[in-house]
Amino acid sequence: MTGRGTIMLSYALTGVMNALWGATLPATDARLALGPGLLGWLLMALAAGALVAMPVAGRLAERWTGRRLLRVSAPAAAIGLAGPALADGAGTLMISAVVLGMLFGVLNVALSLQAAAVERALARPVMATVHGTWTLGAVAGGAVVTAALRAGADVRLLMAAGALVLAFALAAVRGVPDPPSRPAAQVVPHGPSAPPRPGLMIMLGVVGAAAFVTEGAATDWAGVHATRVLGADPATGSLVYTVFFVAMTLVRFAGDALRTRLGVVTTIRLCGVTASAGYGLVLAAGLLPSGIGVGCAMAGWALAGAGMAVVWPIVTSLLGAADGAARRLSTVTTISYGGGLVGPALIGYVASAGTLPLALAIPAALALLVATAAPPLLNAVSRTAPSTPSKQPAHTTS
Repeated sequence: MTGRGTIMLSYALTGVMNALWGATLPATDARLALGPGLLGWLLMALAAGALVAMPVAGRLAERWTGRRLLRVSAPAAAIGLAGPALADGAGTLMISAVVLGMLFGVLNVALSLQAAAVERALARPVMATVHGTWTLGAVAGGAVVTAALRAGADVRLLMAAGALVLAFALAAVRGVPDPPSRPAAQVVPHGPSAPPRPGLMIMLGVVGAAAFVTEGAATDWAGVHATRVLGADPATGSLVYTVFFVAMTLVRFAGDALRTRLGVVTTIRLCGVTASAGYGLVLAAGLLPSGIGVGCAMAGWALAGAGMAVVWPIVTSLLGAADGAARRLSTVTTISYGGGLVGPALIGYVASAGTLPLALAIPAALALLVATAAPPLLNAVSRTAPSTPSKQPAHTTS
């Protein structure tokens, strides 16, 4: 299997892993009677573990290489799902969430590093397609979870068995080859030819964080919103999660061609507007009768998924195009994923103090921020250094 095929398979399997966590949250909430407040603390525990581990992961990748880090972290993260599955109370669930967050944090950095390395070696945009395989895995995993819950499966058994199967599958995947280091201008003609300045690099992370907060709101709160606010059953709550990722998957597989045709700035602006419209429908759903409200919310989450589909792939691609350095990528990943992990926990806090619809105004505002503030920023990042002639035909990105 080629390096592109291997990284795509790794992303697909980790998408299934994400579904085993996100799509089972409504059932876990019902099993342990957590409520919005404890769910918020649970997500904060996950975030804390990830934020501690991500900067360390960049240093480990420089010492071990990204390939070795991915081969170790992927099956370990799958096994980590057994902790929440077997938790018998809120306390043990919180502890297991911290451990799982650390494992997820290392895995996310390893995946980003290897995806950037593959794109640099191919000298063309593939990042959205690679992330599309992740969402395809998330859709498949969400569909399996929904079907299993509708059939009456115990959520604990479902998560534990899924964790074991995924661990074996990820351990069997051959590592992605580490491409030889070459000047960025010679291998990736569609991005900056030098690393972004520290300020721009941090702002890249902020854009990624805004995207991940909106995505994390769907992963962790779409199902809960459907069950607790709109009156849907837990299986329908899992279906809302699946609808979000179906839309995201479709757009990601078209994302590389869309980016090449429209350019980075127009693509990001279109993404933000679409996601903002989606969150508008989600917020309006609570004002409608139950049956109509669920349908309106599903349409809104679908638009939100379509809108946020390529924001993070573009951010990763622009940074990886420079030199793909492990510490730089891990820094931006930490900021971005950190926002995505802390954001849903903040939503839980606001929901417990007020209402969940009020809390969902946070990702709605961030989607609007992506539409307005991100385009000029990404345009500046893509022009941080003069381009160097290349033997490859150039791709227009802005």
